Amino acid sequence: MTLKNAIVAAGTAMAMVWGAAATADTFTLRIGSGHPNGPSVYVTDTANFFVPEVVRRVAEETEHEIEFVEGYGGAIAGVAETLEAVQNGILDIGAFCICFEPAKLFLHNFPYYAPFGPQDSIEAMATTRAVYDQVPWLTEQFSEEYGQILLGLHGWDNYHLGTTDPWETVADLEGVKIGGAGPNLPWLEFAGAIPVQSTLPDGYLSLQTGVYHGWLMFPSAYLGFKFYEPSPYYTRIGFGAMAVNALTMNERSLSRLPEDVQQIILEVGRAYEEQAGASLNAAQQRGIEGLIEVGARVNDLAPEVRAGWAESLTSFPNQQAKEADGRGMPGSEVMQAYLDAVAASSYEWPVEYVID
Repeated sequence: MTLKNAIVAAGTAMAMVWGAAATADTFTLRIGSGHPNGPSVYVTDTANFFVPEVVRRVAEETEHEIEFVEGYGGAIAGVAETLEAVQNGILDIGAFCICFEPAKLFLHNFPYYAPFGPQDSIEAMATTRAVYDQVPWLTEQFSEEYGQILLGLHGWDNYHLGTTDPWETVADLEGVKIGGAGPNLPWLEFAGAIPVQSTLPDGYLSLQTGVYHGWLMFPSAYLGFKFYEPSPYYTRIGFGAMAVNALTMNERSLSRLPEDVQQIILEVGRAYEEQAGASLNAAQQRGIEGLIEVGARVNDLAPEVRAGWAESLTSFPNQQAKEADGRGMPGSEVMQAYLDAVAASSYEWPVEYVID
């Protein structure tokens, strides 16, 4: 069933569910993600932390119960359909990467626009949250334009590069096709590589068949999706951990719940975000150790090569800020807030980014 055709069916189902729930103590919510539970840390935390914690707290602290219908791995909506699925009520709650909404959520991808940032996911989550708190527009856009509430942020652990062939210098990547989520593909311009937009579910087959010969990817997913089999060379570059995933809830779905249940969902959503950094750091370590164990060739990029790569992207944050400004978004404000938040942390940028 296509997403559009599912809207009608979902609307009918929702009316039946909520009609029955109005006088009952048990409420059913549909939750899903385009990525699978397991290889994708933010989805695993959705399934293993958010869902059971909401169920537990509602049962223990209220007179009601919550039941979840879970649909991960695109079972209800794909990676580029989840925002719309929550907006239309096909999903009550959705977890998704903002990277697959380059038009609708362009500015929310701001961590991607300042690469070589915090390497530690706890720092990455904290600095990104600081920006959301400083610039309310980011949170309000979900509600005002897409009819949903931002329950919590999550992210990806530190980005590196896996390839089918070995390389040592940036010149070795010239003309090589490399896959990525979209907002991170400009990182490849300095290397002269050919960027190819793709998604994690497509990665293995595309690497195996030569659609591209590398992937900008964090180790947790590189291991989990077994990309090391067709593409065994994994180079630690440190483009940074990225807090660019969101857990959102349809506003109508939330408003129909009793107030005490609503409050628990909001609190667990924030707790989901607060535990994300540590969860991602652990996944990064497991990913690197796992890649070594399965025989992948893991190495570190030479510091001087990394420095040159970072230097080549010094204009990127300002470029994206001005692009967002031109779209009527507070681009310069958000990018400056992010640079300031990182500067106030323990992390030091390898280059100086300037927003004019």
